[in-house]
Amino acid sequence: MLSVLIWGPVFGAAAIAFWPGEIKAETARQVAIALGVLLLGWTVGIAWQFNPMQPELQLTETLPWLEALGLTYNLGIDGLSFPLLLLNGLLTAIAIYSSDRKIQRPRLYYSLLFLLNSCVCGAFVAQDYLLFFLFYELELIPLYLLIAIWGGKRRGYAATKFLIYTAISGIALLASFLAIVWLGHAPDFSYAPEIAQTLPLGTQLPILIGILFAFGIKIPLVPFHTWLPDAHVEASTPISVLLAGVLLKLGTYGLLKFGFALLPQAWQLLAPSLAIWAAISALYGALSAIAQTDMKKMVAFSSVAHMGYILLAAAAANSLSILAAVLQMVSHGLISALLFLLVGVVYKKTGTRDLNVLKGLLNPERGLALIGSLMILGVMASAGIPGAVGFVSEFLVFWSSFEAFPIPTLICMVGTGLTAVYYLLLVNRTFFGRLSDIVQDLPPVQWSDRIPAIALTILIIAFGLFPKPLVDWSETTTTALYQQFLVE
Repeated sequence: MLSVLIWGPVFGAAAIAFWPGEIKAETARQVAIALGVLLLGWTVGIAWQFNPMQPELQLTETLPWLEALGLTYNLGIDGLSFPLLLLNGLLTAIAIYSSDRKIQRPRLYYSLLFLLNSCVCGAFVAQDYLLFFLFYELELIPLYLLIAIWGGKRRGYAATKFLIYTAISGIALLASFLAIVWLGHAPDFSYAPEIAQTLPLGTQLPILIGILFAFGIKIPLVPFHTWLPDAHVEASTPISVLLAGVLLKLGTYGLLKFGFALLPQAWQLLAPSLAIWAAISALYGALSAIAQTDMKKMVAFSSVAHMGYILLAAAAANSLSILAAVLQMVSHGLISALLFLLVGVVYKKTGTRDLNVLKGLLNPERGLALIGSLMILGVMASAGIPGAVGFVSEFLVFWSSFEAFPIPTLICMVGTGLTAVYYLLLVNRTFFGRLSDIVQDLPPVQWSDRIPAIALTILIIAFGLFPKPLVDWSETTTTALYQQFLVE
């Protein structure tokens, strides 16, 4: 079941890349949409096989691979990874559907999207240190090319900066994994918390610091965040959707799986510092967002702030906070994907993202009334308004973290209050007032631009009103992780 999620996209990429004869952009898009929907359907089918009441790994697959290196093809899912697999399948299908119908070099473009999907799925299901690292590093290649080839004017700079930062992250992560296996005298590289937890505290601490450094770049947290705004601004809209919605979650997922669950003794010791780090990231990201005049850069800095909430919940290290961290990953993935989609539509129709230029787009006759309405719902969800999934996740983060770290939690709450400030600036400048003369006579918005945004909006509201499915998928696993944390 899980191997299909890894190798299905690879075969899909090969089918598009080596399609016999000439292939038009629209034909390639239709084939890619069909394959993306099939993969999403397969992921949904896994939900019927997944037992949310079982904390252990499910649908496991184990095969010997490079036995001389101690590398095994070891896969499995639990309540930590399964929601992120669903999110990856959904946003990949949306990214494909939202791609330009006349995209240049369509074979390469859609092939890279599927390879990116494969690598992300592989990282979420890998139960071997080296296998996780392999997928973690391989996703750099398609993402780098997707930014460098189809990005904006400074795409080369942004793609190279992303590559350098994430390559450094990979080096730190590999060093940490090697230290766990070699110093723990493990027989192979299989994920084994019981071996890592036998290491002396003096050994666990530098290893955990290496893991925090690696995933701090990927998440990203201040001061390792500077690659993210550049990458978002230069990336095309579908790539920004995947970058914010899924790829950043490799860092937060890794933080819980390879930090909190693997080295609980060292985690307890560093938890107060992590809470302070979370507060700094949340506040800095929010203040930086207020200072932006580019819509896309504002949403990018918002991601920096909201990633800090996940670190805060992880630092609090209680049963509810770990569940809240998972819910925040999913809610941020849905909301950020919606906001980047809508910003992309605005840019496509007006030719600008400058808040000093745009005005009055909510005009029902000549503006972008539906897009503006969805944007208002999206920013309200991001600000944690009740009735949207953002409220559920952020409320649980702050509720579960306050007792352990009251001051960092209050600072993060100020950050979420500032979310309302900078998004109010965005909505007020862009959508209200008299329609700017610079953006008169806008072309109509096609349903291909509306459908993905409407689908995400429905999910955001549905999970906000009925969050039980999200809770049920992860609660048993996160509770088991916390109980293991207490034992250690």
